Amino acid sequence: MPRTRAQATQLRQPPFTDALPSPIYFRAARMPADASYPRHRHRWGEFVHSFSGVMEVQLQQGHYLIPPQYGLWLPPDVEHRGLNRQEAVHCSLYVAPELTGRLPRQVCALTVGPLLRALLDELRQHPPSLPRTPAQERLLQVLLDQLERAEPAGSYLPASDDALLAPVLQALEAQPGDERSVAGWAAFVHTTERTLMRRCQSELGMTLSEWRQRLRVVKAMPLLAAGQTVEAIAQDLGYASTSAFIAMFRRLMGVTPDEYRRGARAGR
Repeated sequence: MPRTRAQATQLRQPPFTDALPSPIYFRAARMPADASYPRHRHRWGEFVHSFSGVMEVQLQQGHYLIPPQYGLWLPPDVEHRGLNRQEAVHCSLYVAPELTGRLPRQVCALTVGPLLRALLDELRQHPPSLPRTPAQERLLQVLLDQLERAEPAGSYLPASDDALLAPVLQALEAQPGDERSVAGWAAFVHTTERTLMRRCQSELGMTLSEWRQRLRVVKAMPLLAAGQTVEAIAQDLGYASTSAFIAMFRRLMGVTPDEYRRGARAGR
């Protein structure tokens, strides 16, 4: 699904092009708003995680949004382009190809549990430099072990270029507070409710309602980080009450909006 976005104003170059400094290498960086990495590929695998903000990764056959409770695994030799609309703090774990045998063979989101998140945050605050100490080497190996055990989650907010579904998703992205029912959206694209529901399951792997809730979470995160009130965000996103928005946000993110806001500030 094409996504409208501001043209990236700041271009960042990939840190490595020919070889990794070590078989497992951790790197954290701050991305200003509307920044991007050019389309590129490399012989090693890469795990991308956002501590705050939402990272986006464009592939030839897909577009991934990465909120903080997930990370994106890119196997070796996958062409990709990284970008973000708002300021984000992110990290990458680069893994030599000979060490990727137990990681997924396809691009996928991986769930970032409490231990994995703690390891990533420890490395962000105390980035290991070369030459590394034995303790740092062990920590990186534990991180790799945890990635191998992380639960794949597909795409957090899948896209689709399906002729019926794409116009619906584009309209919702432009107006996430639109409360039309599935029947209403089916009428919008001149199809039946049953057909649209079937397309959602086959193309997105979820209902339209679940996709819309995930979209609203993604839309809410930069607003929370910018300091907007929870009440105003809930209203803008189409919720009849602030409590309903808080319950939805907590169900999908595992934290309340205010807890996410504090975490985003700490991440920056």
